[in-house]
Amino acid sequence: MTKRIEEGKRNKKGNPLVSIITPCYNGELFVHRLLDSIVSQTYDNMEFIFINDGSTDSTEDIVLSYTDKFKSKGIQFQYIYQENRGVAGALNQGLGIFRGDYLTWPDSDDILHVDNISARVDFLENNREYSAVLTDSMLIDQLGNDLGTARRIPPLHDDNLFSDLINYKNVYLAGGAFMLRSSAFIKSNPGRSIYESSVGQNLQMLLPVFYNNKCGYISQRLYYIYVRDGSHSRQTTDLQGFINRWNEYEDLLLNIINSIVDMSKSEKEYWYDAINQLCARDRFMFAIQYRDIIKIEEFYGLLKKNNYDTFRDRLLYLSEKYTFVHYFYHFLKVPWGLLKRIKGSLSG
Repeated sequence: MTKRIEEGKRNKKGNPLVSIITPCYNGELFVHRLLDSIVSQTYDNMEFIFINDGSTDSTEDIVLSYTDKFKSKGIQFQYIYQENRGVAGALNQGLGIFRGDYLTWPDSDDILHVDNISARVDFLENNREYSAVLTDSMLIDQLGNDLGTARRIPPLHDDNLFSDLINYKNVYLAGGAFMLRSSAFIKSNPGRSIYESSVGQNLQMLLPVFYNNKCGYISQRLYYIYVRDGSHSRQTTDLQGFINRWNEYEDLLLNIINSIVDMSKSEKEYWYDAINQLCARDRFMFAIQYRDIIKIEEFYGLLKKNNYDTFRDRLLYLSEKYTFVHYFYHFLKVPWGLLKRIKGSLSG
C-alpha cells in the first residue's frame, strides 16, 4: 500500500501532491460551491476524488460538468459512483486509492478558501515536527452570512488532542479544516479504511493519527462550514434518538481504541473505562434535559452501579426526583455562581 504514496510525486515547481476526498449524497443544491472552491485554489498539484454515494438527484451531472475545468487547472480528477453505503463507506473508496503526500476530506456542502490548500501545505512543509495541521473555520448560513468561527484554541502546554477529541474538549470536527501527512495516516491506519458506522467518520480519521502525532494550527479561517437545517447532526431531536446515537458513538470510540496497534493493553483498559463513564454521564444529562424521570432513574442507576456517580450527579438526580431538592438546587446555583465570580475578581 505504501507504493501508492510514493507515486504522489511533486510537480515541476516542487509542490507535493495533495489528495482531496469528498463523499456526497444528493448534493445538487450545494455541491457546486465546493467544486468552484477547488477549481479556484491557488495551489497547483492536487488530485480530487469524488465519491457519489448513490445519489438520486442530478449530483452526477453537476460534478461531471466540471471535468474540463479540473483538467484546465491540472487537477487529477476521479469520479466514483457506488450504491448508497453512507459517508464512511464512500470515504473508504477514496482512502483505498489516494496517492497524495497530504490528505484532506472536505464535506460536499462546505467551501475551501482560495488559499486553503496552499497555506496548509506550506505549514507542513516548513514544520516537519507536525503530522497534521488544523485551520480555523467560518460558519455560514445558506445566504453566506457569517455566523461565527469554529476553532481549537491552541493549548499553551500539554497539547493532548487525542484526549480532547474523545472528551470533545476545545475541539471541532471538520475534515476540510484538517490536513494530514499521508505517511502518518497510513502508519496509523495501514488498512486504509474506517469502520462503516453512521457516526464519527472524522474521529476515525483523526484519533489513531493523534495517538502518536502532533497537530499544528493556523489561526486563519480557511474553511467555510455551511450550517443548514437538513444537516445530519441536526436530525435527532427526541430523547431516544439521542440515546441511540450516543450508543453508536460509544461503540465507535471503543472500536477505535481497540484498533490502535501501538496502544498497550493497560492504556486501552483506561480509555475503555473513561469512554464508558463519559457516555454514561452524557446519557444521564440527556435524560435530565428532557425531564424523563424513568430514564433519569435508569441512567443514574448505571452511573451508581459502576461507581461513576459524583456529588453533582447525585444532586441533579435528587433535584429531578424530589421537588423541594429541585428548588433548593436551583436556589443554590445563583449564589454559587456569584461566589465564584467574586472570588475570581478578588484573585485577579
